Amino acid sequence: MFLGENLLAWLMLALGGALAVGNTMAILRPPVDTRDGDLPVAPVGRSVVMALIGGFVAIWGLASLIRA
Repeated sequence: MFLGENLLAWLMLALGGALAVGNTMAILRPPVDTRDGDLPVAPVGRSVVMALIGGFVAIWGLASLIRA
């Protein structure tokens, strides 16, 4: 298979982890300077939901790698 047998599991781990960490950091450390049209803080509800989805996907990817 192209790029390895566990490509999908590695992609799930990477993208889920990035989604979880990125949204968590957007809540904990909002940007210092904002440009025109940017929000001063991240929408908390949406960011929490997206962080939870990313964490679930990352754990799923990690479990798939451990099982394989």
